[in-house]
Amino acid sequence: MEKLNYRRTFFIGLAFLSICAFWQMYDNVIPLILQNTFHLNETFTGAIMAADNILAVFLLPFFGTLSDKANTRLGKRTPFIITGTCVAVLFLMLLPFADKNQNFIMFVACLAVLLVAMGFYRSPAVALMPDLTPKPLRSKANAVINLMGAIGGVYTLLLIRFLVKGGARPDYIAVFTGVAFLMAAAVILLVLTVKEKKIAAEIEKEEIQEEELAGEAIAENTKELPKPVKKSLYMILLSIFFWFAAYNAVTTAFSRYAVKVWGLEGGGFADCLMVATVAAIFSYIPIGMISEKFGRKKCIQGGLLLLLISYLSAAFFPVYHPAINIGFILIGIGWASISVNSLPMIVEICSLGDVGKYTGVYYTFSMAAQIFTPIFSGFLMQHISYRVLFPYACVFTILAMITMCMVKHGDSKPQAKKKVWEHFDVED
Repeated sequence: MEKLNYRRTFFIGLAFLSICAFWQMYDNVIPLILQNTFHLNETFTGAIMAADNILAVFLLPFFGTLSDKANTRLGKRTPFIITGTCVAVLFLMLLPFADKNQNFIMFVACLAVLLVAMGFYRSPAVALMPDLTPKPLRSKANAVINLMGAIGGVYTLLLIRFLVKGGARPDYIAVFTGVAFLMAAAVILLVLTVKEKKIAAEIEKEEIQEEELAGEAIAENTKELPKPVKKSLYMILLSIFFWFAAYNAVTTAFSRYAVKVWGLEGGGFADCLMVATVAAIFSYIPIGMISEKFGRKKCIQGGLLLLLISYLSAAFFPVYHPAINIGFILIGIGWASISVNSLPMIVEICSLGDVGKYTGVYYTFSMAAQIFTPIFSGFLMQHISYRVLFPYACVFTILAMITMCMVKHGDSKPQAKKKVWEHFDVED
């Protein structure tokens, strides 16, 4: 079998690295600005934080399909990546000025354009890897892409940690500048090193030859799922909604929680998130080995248990203590255990039916949770207390544990990975 071109895959992954760097900044800095500068309550802050997911439901399929039909001198995806990044960088740099001048209309308008710009090139950027990678090597390539995404997230957390000072209204211009610089530099480097149209033509030629050899052997299987299998599918989809509702509530509200409840100033909250991200990166390999031995379902259940222990422990800390980082290590490991195994379980369950359709349903449930939870958790934090955040996450994690116990199909022990890189093949 042909070997993966790691150098080319690295450069392709620069687009995903820039996207992850942006979303890390969005989830952690934007809520603080909305509250500290514009004095929005938790419910309205949560509603604005959910806007990216609402837009994503419509924009990602639309621009993904649009790029499928594109045919330019630079290829199908590259024009979308260049245009989206240019617009995003421009409006990203306007946000700190709107914040500094307390201009709410300018801030919201720039944020709206920024989110559309990110939606404009997100799907094309993700599609670039499968376009430029032979089918048998896409799992390895996806592992490299996801590792680069994690690096992008850590980069932003480091910026927040060291460049954001204390005070009621910290100056975020250095963080925004750092993220904008990475986004621009990453895409410039991608365009200079990856000639999409040329590579895509080579890959397409190889795949046409393989399909011709396969002939009639490949046919789409669209059998109806048996009722017991459907029940397992519904239960795991509910589980996906519940664990995303728990996890996304914590990730979107944590920066505010850390400031208001634990009294962390400036970018101090980034330490916990960095610990969780790094723990996830280092846990992918052992999680892959555990899945191979005990199966995907048990691995997911173990991950949920780690999340529950972590959320429950965090709820009992009245102020910040370094011991909290132990809990965030468990959060990183727990979430990695779930994300590595959840979509493959869906694919396994639907192996007798339309896999593509049910994969789309997977993303519908995960996205629905990420629309619902910032608003609902924000409402509860506003009308009860900020301290409701971790108990809220515990409740939804317990619900996910209950529904996962009802999943009787789709469990499997994945094949052992041949390369270390393959353990980072995580579906988002």
